[in-house]
Amino acid sequence: MTIRQAIKTDAHTLAKLAQQLWPDNTLPELQAGFETLLCSGEAACFIQFAEDLPVGFAQCQLRHDYVEGTDTSPVGYLEGIYVQSEYRHRGFAKALLRECEKWAKEKRCTEFASDCELDNDSSLKFHMSMGFEEANRIICFRKDI
Repeated sequence: MTIRQAIKTDAHTLAKLAQQLWPDNTLPELQAGFETLLCSGEAACFIQFAEDLPVGFAQCQLRHDYVEGTDTSPVGYLEGIYVQSEYRHRGFAKALLRECEKWAKEKRCTEFASDCELDNDSSLKFHMSMGFEEANRIICFRKDI
C-alpha cells in the first residue's frame, strides 16, 4: 500500500475515483476541477494505491473563512475521502487522512475539520473513529426567488 500526493497529471485518475463519491458530477467537470485545484497551492490531493492500482483518494484544502467549531485560520479541511469498497476496513482511509493532516500542519494549521451529511452514518462513524469531535449539526435551506 502506497500513498502519494497528486500532481496535475493525476487529475483524470482523481476524477475517476471522485465520480464514485460524487456521482452527480461528470468526469470532465471533476477532471477540470482537480486540474485547477492541484495548481492552487491552497489544496492537496492524495492517491492511495494497492500495488499499482489507484483505489482511493483524499482531498483537503485550507479554509480561511469561519469553520464551525474552530478558533484559528486557516483551518485544514477534509473536502472528500473515498476508498473503493473492496479495499475498505484495511486502514487506507486512515492513512489518507493522516497525509491530509500532515499537509495541513506543514501549512501551519493547528486545527483540522470536516463535515458530512446528517444521514451519512458511515461517514459519521469514520470521523468519530479518527478522533474528530462533533462541533454542530445544521440543516441548510434555499429557495428560488
